[in-house]
Amino acid sequence: MGLQPLEFSDCYLDSPWFRERIRAHEAELERTNKFIKELIKDGKNLIAATKSLSAAQRKFAHSLRDFKFEFIGDAETDDERCIDASLREFSNFLKNLEEQREIMALSVTETLIKPLEKFRKEQLGAVKEEKKKFDKETEKNYSLIDKHLNLSAKKKDSHLQEADLQVEQNRQHFYELSLEYVCKLQEIQERKKFEFVEPMLSFFQGMFTFYHQGHELSKDFNHYKMELQINIQNTRNRFEGTRSEVEELMNKIRQNPKDHKRASQFTAEGYLYVQEKRPAPFGSSWVKHYCMYRKTAKKFNMIPFEHRSGGKLGDGEVFFLKECTKRHADSIDRRFCFDIEAADRPGIPLTVQAFSEEERKQWLEALGGKEALFHSFNRAIIPRAEGGAQLDKMGFTVLRKCISAVETRGINDQGLYRVVGVSSKVQRLLSMLMDVKTCNELDLENSVDWEVKTITSALKQYLRSLPEPLMTYELHGDFIVPAKSGSPESRVNAIHFLVHKLPEKNKEMLDILVKHLTNVSNHSKQNLMTVANLGVVFGPTLMRPQEETVAAIMDLKFQNIVVEILIENHEKIFGSLPDTSFPEPTCLSVSPPNAPPRQSKRQGQRTKRPVAVYNLCLELEDGDNPNPLKEDTPTSSQDSLSSPSPTTSAAHGPPRPDKNHLLADGGSCGDWASAIVINRKARAVYPCEAEHSSELSFEIGAIFEDVQTSREPGWLEGTLNGKRGLIPQNYVKLL
Repeated sequence: MGLQPLEFSDCYLDSPWFRERIRAHEAELERTNKFIKELIKDGKNLIAATKSLSAAQRKFAHSLRDFKFEFIGDAETDDERCIDASLREFSNFLKNLEEQREIMALSVTETLIKPLEKFRKEQLGAVKEEKKKFDKETEKNYSLIDKHLNLSAKKKDSHLQEADLQVEQNRQHFYELSLEYVCKLQEIQERKKFEFVEPMLSFFQGMFTFYHQGHELSKDFNHYKMELQINIQNTRNRFEGTRSEVEELMNKIRQNPKDHKRASQFTAEGYLYVQEKRPAPFGSSWVKHYCMYRKTAKKFNMIPFEHRSGGKLGDGEVFFLKECTKRHADSIDRRFCFDIEAADRPGIPLTVQAFSEEERKQWLEALGGKEALFHSFNRAIIPRAEGGAQLDKMGFTVLRKCISAVETRGINDQGLYRVVGVSSKVQRLLSMLMDVKTCNELDLENSVDWEVKTITSALKQYLRSLPEPLMTYELHGDFIVPAKSGSPESRVNAIHFLVHKLPEKNKEMLDILVKHLTNVSNHSKQNLMTVANLGVVFGPTLMRPQEETVAAIMDLKFQNIVVEILIENHEKIFGSLPDTSFPEPTCLSVSPPNAPPRQSKRQGQRTKRPVAVYNLCLELEDGDNPNPLKEDTPTSSQDSLSSPSPTTSAAHGPPRPDKNHLLADGGSCGDWASAIVINRKARAVYPCEAEHSSELSFEIGAIFEDVQTSREPGWLEGTLNGKRGLIPQNYVKLL
């Protein structure tokens, strides 16, 4: 049962039970007062903790913003650039979240702490003051009554009447005070229900507003997260391929390091210990130097370097060599020594010591000493084994035969070209294909003796066995340049230009192969071989470097991008001649590749990007493949690096329409308008997902009819599959 009501009529009687009920009300108010006081203290602690958390989050955000990944090589892929920028994105998201948290912390003070303090001081404090007055008047009233009742009856009537009047007046005053106190007690009991709960409601409203803002940020972040996941998957996929190539090169060098020395600008280079003579009592010391020699200029460089002191580099010395002489064992108490004499210090030889007898012989040969070997200090690039494969009529027959069988029997096979056949079977099939007699007898389209994976592996093996890659060593570097820089359109134009510089046979075979790969990618929903996946498979095959180095392996990802561009633009590249006015690849600008930003009408929202990620779990047979695909090997997304997705600003969603981006495909606003009136057709060069019912969703290659300019800047109006809607102008190319 709750508190009993205080009846005004009981104030006159002031019974013991009435007093008990008053004490119960007073005790409840005291409990409420203590609770509010403790709650205010906890609220202030909550604000302090929130501020501490916010400060820690902001510091974390600053740390993320200030860090930058370094990359190996001279350029990054578009995916890697997005990953690099992700830390700044994360920092901005945290910053936005903490701004909302700061607003919440301020609202706690204004909506909870201050109202509760006001209620406690003004309302509960007022009741406390009333209680003091009530207790004081109670004491005064009953003291006066006791004193009055002790008056002697023998006193004069006038005196007694005066005393009676005073007691009655005091009792009336006490009665009125009692009525007011009882009224105040009951009023505050009722008032506390809303005076206390209303601030709590405001507090929770502010808290839920914060969480709602966090939810909105989360939705905004979700679009970015999907894009970043694709970037990460593509980068991880390329990493797996690069790692296997690096490990293979490392094992080759481990087995035979002398056959894999890199070509150098120096005739000889390496460490030598140089004798430094001191005054007679102190003898001499031997200091390790890194030495480099150019035979054409007879220039010798020496730089002291000590590994054990943390890699301390000393001051170098340069001189022109006059002659080099081998030191015999009986002339010095050290092995592997020889003398070198500088042209400007005749007669003062410098004694040096090699690491071994073999290295001394190599140095003597390079420096023109008396004892020379028949091999060079720096070896030439090792040619690859030809393996019998040639770019001839037989080679074209092999290619066409394999492609026909694949497109007839296995175009929808999952992991086509990624699943590797048994090595022994692949070699046997390739041998039969390379033989004129057996090749004519092979019926790969109808034979069940040869699995599709064996045929695809044989095709790849033939291409790898060519004396030089299909896209040639000569143009290898030129093909890589546009993949590292420029806009998507300039990349396509550069590759188009370079393909037509290939020898005719190379270009013809590349055309046949890429046309087939385009067909394979068109069936990616069934075979899971997207353009990006095919780039990973065929990049190293079509564009292997002439020299095996880590730097060359780091360029694998750009080789993949070149192949992606070939597949996505096969019809244009092989079906038409390049623009003769297009500059040579070496003259291409090296501006960072930025896809046109998505134009959004609603500030603060990110663009969505369709995601099609397939879990490709492939196993190889007999362990023949040196780079097996594990079950957890990530596969790349449907999006290709050669056509990067539109990017958005770091923290505030996509930027407003920008002429520089809107006119990225060339021309001016007037050119666009006039061209649209004439052509009235456009093709999508980027995929887009509609963010509003008035917009159109489409994939790359979609053809729009009846294209017209829109009254909204940065947008076009067009019809796709019978539906009319808005199209981002920088997402399409006029036909």
